[in-house]
Amino acid sequence: MNPGTDRRQRLYRLSAIVLKRRDMGEADRLLTVLTRDRGKLTLVAKGVRKSASRKAGHVEPFTHVELLVARGKSLDLITQAETTAAHRRLREDLLLSTWGYYAAELADAFTQDGDPNELLFDLLLETLGRLDQGAEPALAARYYELHLLSLVGYQPQLFRCVQCGELLEPETNFFSLARGGALCPKHGANEAGTMVLSLPAFKVLRFLQSRSWEQVAQLRLSPAVGGQVESLLARYIVYHLERNVRSVAFLYRLQQELAMAARSDVDPNPDKPEPRR
Repeated sequence: MNPGTDRRQRLYRLSAIVLKRRDMGEADRLLTVLTRDRGKLTLVAKGVRKSASRKAGHVEPFTHVELLVARGKSLDLITQAETTAAHRRLREDLLLSTWGYYAAELADAFTQDGDPNELLFDLLLETLGRLDQGAEPALAARYYELHLLSLVGYQPQLFRCVQCGELLEPETNFFSLARGGALCPKHGANEAGTMVLSLPAFKVLRFLQSRSWEQVAQLRLSPAVGGQVESLLARYIVYHLERNVRSVAFLYRLQQELAMAARSDVDPNPDKPEPRR
């Protein structure tokens, strides 16, 4: 076989999002990437931890990158990398980075190696872009969660009662993790394990699930309603993953620390005169 032909057969190109990385040996890294055409893959970036590496800046977390990959005996090797979208703000701001890690962790947790899902790839890429461009992070995350769940086969039923099939009325309903959706008051009130689904939270969930991001981005949620929606989706995700999402605990702790720091910076008596010296 012609050496040039053999080399071309060993190489392939990927459009990928870097989900996570871990060090390997003295200078290499293992990258977990989500690709548009081949699903989730683990690749080796050799020498990327060396200061002279040309690939290092192109394979950071959250980066959308075009890769040239060579087939290896056990793991394939990245030979070239070119950034398409760096999402630099997302990487440089600690709180935004944590939101980014959360989005990446969900994509990683809900996908199998080598199982392509182009719509999920696009959803993650759009979500990272929204976070990088200043969208309200919690709202972008709730939209991402609901649409990711739909794409991986766990879409919660929010428009019909999962028991009787009747259209749900705009009132206080109930939600069952095990049944995968909402129950009308008749069938949910006395069923063990259900959660009360307040009317505001019910409306927000249905809006998030059925409307475009451009419409959802206009929402302004109260802390109470936002907290209810967040809590329900968090429990639903953990139920289906059968484990906690690691980045959530760090995100909560970081938000609390930032809130405490912000409160301590506010002078409770701004008009109080300074004492005489």
